[in-house]
This record gives sequence, structure tokens and C-alpha cells, in this order.
Amino acid sequence: MVDPSKVSSIMDWKIPKNVKEVRGFLGLTGYYRRFIEGFSIVAKPMTSLLEKNAEYIWNKVRQASFDELKKRLTTAPVLTLPDQTKSFTVYCYASKEGLGCVLMQEGKVIASHQLGKHEVNYPTHDLELAAVVHALKIWKHYLFGTRCEIYTDHKSLKYIFTQNELNMRQRRWLELIKDYDLEIHYHLGKANVVADALSRKSYVIMAISFQMPPELCEEFESISLGSVHHTTTTTFEAEPTLEQEIKKHQKTDEEIQEVREQIKVGKAPHFREDEQGTIWYKNRLCVPNVDSIRKLILSEAHDTAYSIHPGSTKMYYDLKERFWWYGMKRAVAEYVAICDTCQRVKAKYQRPAGLLQPLKIPKWKWEEISMDFIVGLPRTQKGYNSIWVVVDRLTKVAHFIPVNTTYSGASLAELYISRIFTSRFWEQLHDSLDTKLRFSTAYHPQTDGQTEWINQILEDMLRACAIQYGTSWDKSLPYAEFSYNNGYQASMKKSPFEVLYGRRTPLFWNQTGGKQVFGPDLIKDAEQRIKIVRENLRVAQSRQKSYADVRCRDLTFKVDDFVYLKVSPMREIRRFNVKGKLAPRYIGPFKILERKVEKVLESARRTSATGRFGCEDLTYTEHPMKILETSERVTRNKRIKMCRVQWKHHTEDEATWEREEE
Repeated sequence: MVDPSKVSSIMDWKIPKNVKEVRGFLGLTGYYRRFIEGFSIVAKPMTSLLEKNAEYIWNKVRQASFDELKKRLTTAPVLTLPDQTKSFTVYCYASKEGLGCVLMQEGKVIASHQLGKHEVNYPTHDLELAAVVHALKIWKHYLFGTRCEIYTDHKSLKYIFTQNELNMRQRRWLELIKDYDLEIHYHLGKANVVADALSRKSYVIMAISFQMPPELCEEFESISLGSVHHTTTTTFEAEPTLEQEIKKHQKTDEEIQEVREQIKVGKAPHFREDEQGTIWYKNRLCVPNVDSIRKLILSEAHDTAYSIHPGSTKMYYDLKERFWWYGMKRAVAEYVAICDTCQRVKAKYQRPAGLLQPLKIPKWKWEEISMDFIVGLPRTQKGYNSIWVVVDRLTKVAHFIPVNTTYSGASLAELYISRIFTSRFWEQLHDSLDTKLRFSTAYHPQTDGQTEWINQILEDMLRACAIQYGTSWDKSLPYAEFSYNNGYQASMKKSPFEVLYGRRTPLFWNQTGGKQVFGPDLIKDAEQRIKIVRENLRVAQSRQKSYADVRCRDLTFKVDDFVYLKVSPMREIRRFNVKGKLAPRYIGPFKILERKVEKVLESARRTSATGRFGCEDLTYTEHPMKILETSERVTRNKRIKMCRVQWKHHTEDEATWEREEE
């Protein structure tokens, strides 16, 4: 409320007797015109007396203008601060008396402009456009570079950017308008466009009385405060700031009190106490041992949109600039370590968890094989575009078979290439032959490192053949297979051919004869070679394990531990309503229910148990639950039937379109 004693001089202002007194009164009111709505229109009857050769006549219109200005000078406005991060709305109007505009952003700022002698002669269209230009000029520091909406009661201004015929004045103004990011809308002149500011703002500044020091007025003008008038009185309660809470709890904290006593006796050289009794560590505020305050500080530095989950080191040095408490670095590290969002999305930069677990060495030739496919090769004249690699795990003998990814199920190789790994026929066939089929972990080539290593060797061989001989890769494939099988293997200290057949194929025909072995001697010789090979492989595995474990760390899981499961990006699969590169790296957490053997873990979600995850196959597979709808996609040469699938543990919003045959 305004103190009546401080504005009595305005209320008792006598009626001006001449032009000089009118000029003095208008000079005073003009100083506060930014806080008076429609100042130029209200003051126009009095400003007309200042014109040259104007006759001084004081009538009822000028008396009403005089009384209204005194009333508005003694009415306390509520000041609001504009927010540059939000858009603005401008309402413009024009009349023969002046131009008016309202800048709104959860409140209002009023501005007006009295028409000059030449502006009175403007046509209506130009007057309305002048109101828009006037608003853009006076609020340029707010509107330039910010999205704004312009509302006017002159409908034709909506099409100012598309009009073909414009006069010179309109063209000049149009060049100014195009510098702003704005859109012009039409609204009825009788529409109510000003909302109650107090219903939208969470803070206000005290009302301004008339007798304000000039230096304070200059400060208000420097920060561009606007005014909102005709409001009702309201009360509000401001919550204490974080710093006030810290200072309050410092008085009751035991650790802070001990520091205070040490400061008095000079035993705390880096601590100090200011005039208000606040304890500081150098230039950092000492935070008391209150969980709510420390958690709030950590949350503000880690979880807000201005920080976006920094690492513990960055977060610690950010907080170190302002706050201090015993064990702050450890508290920051623990807070980041248990952050659920960080564990889902952050890449791991520490050593990989888990030591190397070598596979069991087979006892005989072709007892265990590994296989893989090299895809994405150029199509040959015979139609091949892939290679099926089959490797004996004991002798390291490899066979490279050219195939095509479009093979049907007519033969065994075709069944392998067309997803027979998951077909019931293939499972039943292996069960009937007492053959164990084990799949390597998807997107984890380390599970079958032998075949992946041979794939790399084969690709290098084919690249060399393509450069040197220039032939199709399928013609070079037999030579690559022979070269690999006849080459020396460091792990066995022999070539695969030598282990399998007893001797290597000579590359130079300078040998005159060879050793002939038949019957029991042949079997005995083969068994002796296998023993030597198995022993060499055991030594090689031990050496590889020692090398690999140096770069890894041992990690053991226990029952009731919560673990996250690393998943690789899958095409068109959404996780947490996000797909592609922005999808989380890990899912979970899963709870370990039982540890049956050393390499098998049974996990469950927080609420219900799920399947078992073995160390040999931690593949995460999405299971379809139902088909929501179907459609047909038409391409240039064919029609593809599509269906929208809802996946298990996902909502309908996360459903994806898949091919019907898949």
C-alpha cells in the first residue's frame, strides 16, 4: 500500500493557471510515464495547451485529464521482470488520438505514443501498422531474437507479408518487421487481452510511491522493469533460500560448533567466521551434517537440466567452488555411483568385468566345431554373397563354403543360412543325433573368438587376392582355404593339415620319398599327435588367459544382488520409448535369485521372476505379445505385408512395424 502522507503533495496539486504550470506538471508526470497506462492518450488534452499559439482554456476535459494523471501517479503499480527464455505476446491498437501496445508475458507492460501532426493524416491501415512498428522499436531489447506473437484488431495486417502492392512507407516498415521472429494474428477489438499478473507470477516487488529517490528510479529503468496496474492487494510467503538454510543449521551442528571453537583459539587456519556468524572454509560455505540439505545440493548439481548427470570428478569440482563438508568427495562419488539413470546410459571406461574363461579342449578331431557367416560381400557371377565358415576346434582345420543369404530350406547349408538355428526341425535333428548345439551370445564376438579370428584372416586373404589377381572372391576361396589349413599355427605348433592327416602338403616338390604308416602304427601315431596338440593348446590357453586377465577385473555376483543387463541396439526396437543411439545401454535392474553353479545365474525383475541367464548366452531377446494392426507397403517391384507388433514388457506406444514373414 502507498503511504498517504508521502503522496499528499500530488493529491493537493493545484489546478495549473498557465502554460508554464502545465509544462511543469507534465514534466513531473512524464518522468513516470513508463508506469502509467496510456499516458499519451490521457495527457493529450493537456499537452495540446503546449502547442505554439494555442489559446489557454481550462475546460472539463482537461480537468478530467489532470485528475486522472494525479490518480495514476498515486496508485501503486506492481512491477514484473520479463523472462528472455519465454516468448512474448504483443497487442497493438491505433486510433486518431494515439498508438497503444501491450507487451504480455505472464503480466503486462503498457506503452503508448501520441500521434504527431503528420501521423494524424495516416490511413487506417498505416496507423495500425505504425502501432506494430512502435511496439517493435520500444521493446526491441526484448523482442529481437525471441519468438513473439502480434495481435491486432485490423484483420488486413495478417496478410502484410503476402500483399503485392505496398506504398513506400509500408515497404520501409516491412523491412524492419522482417528482422523479427514474429507472426501477426487478428483478434476482435473488444477482446480482453490483459490478464491478472498476480495470478501468474510467483514473486512481486514492493509498490512504488511517488516520493522515490531519483537514483532508485534510474536503477529501475536500467533493469527495464515494466508495470502492471489495477491490481488487488495480495500477500505471499517466500521460502528461505538454500544459503539461509545452511546458515540456520550451522548454529546447531556439532561439527560446525567444534570448528567454531577451534577458530576462536586459532587452531583452524583455513576456516573463518564472518560478521553474521557463518562459518566458511576459505571461500567455501561449510555445509552442516543435515541429510536433507546435502541431498538437495547433490541433486541440484547432478539431476537438473543444467547439469545433466555429470561424472563424479566434474560434479565434485563444480561443488568445490561453493561448498565444503567433511567427506564431500566420497559423498559425490557415492551419489553418482547409485544414480539409476547414469547406470543405464553411461559408457563404462574402466577395465571390463570378468576374467577370461577358456573353452574346454576337445578330445578328438571334429568332436566340436564352430561356425559363422561372413556376409555383405560383393555378389559373384554365380550368385554368392556370403561365406559359411566351419572350423574344427581341435585341429583348427577350416572349410570356407560360398553361399547366398537368399537360400531356401532345400539343403543343409540352406537351412543354416535361413535361420535354421532357431527352427524346431534343426533342434529335433540334433536331439536325435545326440548332438549339442550351443549359440554364442548375440553382439558379443568374444564368445566364439576362434571363428571370429579366422573370419578376419579370411577377409584379409580375399582382399589380397582381389588386389593382386583381380578375380572374383569365390574363385579365390579354395586357395584361401588351402593356404590357411596348410599354414603353421602357433597354439598347436603345427599346421591343421599336419594334425588332421599326419603331414603338411609340401609347397616345394623336392622330396624323394615319405614315411609310410599303416594299421596300429597309424592309430598310435595319430593319438600321440593329438596328445601333443592338446597339451600345446592347454599351454596356449593358459598364456592367453594370463594376458587377457591383466586388462580385466574379477567380478563376482551373489544372491540378492541387483545387476544391469547390457543390451545392444536392435532395429526398430524401443526401450523406454526411445530407439536407436539414444536408447539406454543397460536394462534392469535384475535381482539374482539363485546361484546354481559357477557360470549360471537366475535373475528376476524387481516384481516378478523371468528366465535364466547363463554366462555363455546373455542374449536379450524381445518377444512379441500380439499384433495390433496390419498393412501393406508398396515398393517399386513388390508388395510387402507389414504388421504392427506389441512386444512383451512394452506398451502399445512402443509397438513397431515388422515384416509379416519375420
